[in-house]
Amino acid sequence: MQNDVVSMVFLPLALSFIMFSLGLGLTIADFRNIVRQPRPLLVGIVCHFVLLPVIAWFLVRWAALPPAIAVGFMIVAACPTGTTSNLLTYIARGDVALAVSFTAVASVLTVFTLPLIVSAAMGSFMGHAVAVAVPVQLIMAQVFLLLALPVGAGMGLRGRWPDRARAFAPLAARIATVLFFAIMAAAVVKNWKLLHDSFAQLAPIALGLNAVMLAIGLSAARLVRLPARQAVTLGIESAIQNAALALVIAGSVLHNDEMVIPGAVYGILMYVGGVAFAFGMRRFTGATPKAPTRAYPVESSSI
Repeated sequence: MQNDVVSMVFLPLALSFIMFSLGLGLTIADFRNIVRQPRPLLVGIVCHFVLLPVIAWFLVRWAALPPAIAVGFMIVAACPTGTTSNLLTYIARGDVALAVSFTAVASVLTVFTLPLIVSAAMGSFMGHAVAVAVPVQLIMAQVFLLLALPVGAGMGLRGRWPDRARAFAPLAARIATVLFFAIMAAAVVKNWKLLHDSFAQLAPIALGLNAVMLAIGLSAARLVRLPARQAVTLGIESAIQNAALALVIAGSVLHNDEMVIPGAVYGILMYVGGVAFAFGMRRFTGATPKAPTRAYPVESSSI
């Protein structure tokens, strides 16, 4: 019952407030710039939807994981980026508007790419491909309730009462950061037995995939000469997954408890590399802005 309250009440409310706090630092102009210069989005799409599944496939092949566990990792790789990636982008002083935009775009594209990736993984590791029904309504509800609505509310508050929004923004950022770490703690407590039992076998794979994708997202962006803030953002967006959706696909769609395990493990451990990366990149992305202009004034797969 306690876990149900955490999953059904605390996590959605915490994620919604995190996105609201980020919305306080955004304007329509921030998103207009993304549309006018879509190259960062295109680089992110290549990293997330092409390189991530390919690297995950080679990694689980190299590790010779049991078939169901290997498919579970491929399900994780097929999911969109998690909502908390936006808060990590803020912590790293990255491009929050780009992070929010990419999260939304990735969630829509996943509807088409996830069935292909998971079906191919089933054929590769288990010897038979299956048709995977994507929970489109769940994905769209997550995008609206945990992303569009709270971000829009934050932007609306900033547009209507800019002075109040500017005054509340630092406190909101601190609360959002506390909530983020509370989400991490809740995930560890909820999945402690699973994490303990699977750590030796699966933790190196999860941490390795996370670290490789952080590096690839950052490097690919710098290779095409994107600004440092956008490069850091794409590193985070390439590595932080919507692990909650992975659990739904594995448990409720494919009805395989073994396939659930990689999603639960990655959903916790991805924040180890993500948080270290975010704090480590703060100098790389430059000094904290003195006031909220286009970026959040100097930050969720959801798990």
